[in-house]
Amino acid sequence: MQENSTDISEEPEGTAHPRTIRSYVMRAGRTTEGQNRALADLGPRFLLPYRQAALDFSATFGRTAPVVLEIGFGMGEASAQIAATLQDTDFIGCEVHEPGVGAYLKRIGEQGLSNVRIVRHDAVEVLEHMILPATLSGVHIFFPDPWHKKRHHKRRLVQPPLIALLASRLAPGGYLHCATDWEPYAQQMLEVLSAEPQLRNTADTYADKPSYRPLTKFENRGLRLGHGVWDLVFRKR
Repeated sequence: MQENSTDISEEPEGTAHPRTIRSYVMRAGRTTEGQNRALADLGPRFLLPYRQAALDFSATFGRTAPVVLEIGFGMGEASAQIAATLQDTDFIGCEVHEPGVGAYLKRIGEQGLSNVRIVRHDAVEVLEHMILPATLSGVHIFFPDPWHKKRHHKRRLVQPPLIALLASRLAPGGYLHCATDWEPYAQQMLEVLSAEPQLRNTADTYADKPSYRPLTKFENRGLRLGHGVWDLVFRKR
């Protein structure tokens, strides 16, 4: 599963506000020859530099289409399948893990995708500086790191400040789709999303898996072992 998470710098006990919050943790990993080649060959076309200036989606993709932001795409397996399925939608992926970026670029090249761009930067800063309010058609957060231990729950990605920021960037009717295979995290997601006044749940509690989200090999393995998967789909009011 992908490992998206907030990275909160260590603070003394009782600190009211952490010093820094990021949408990721740095992970060790070796970039393969194929991933390095994809970074060199395809990076100039598909990687967007981080800058403190709003993106012009039409200029970025060369067309006018709905734009979906994905926070943390892991190795890009599911993301490439979604982009191939929804070719009338454009996708911006935020990921800092170099092997994952290289792997996704490799899939983009192999599948001939043109509706994907990648920003190798913290998604919070991308949202704050590169995405204008009320411009996104959707946001995907699939299988973020659950941070199982209670003392690490503050590191979880789905927290009220980020959800409020995401909701502000969604156009009216735009959707936020989260998925997790850890039930306690699903419960927290449901609580946080339900408390955000800009959003409404599309289901009574958890949603059926939308058809566009494929089952990854890790998810299939978990399901065979009896593990559950929970999808949450909320829309901007």
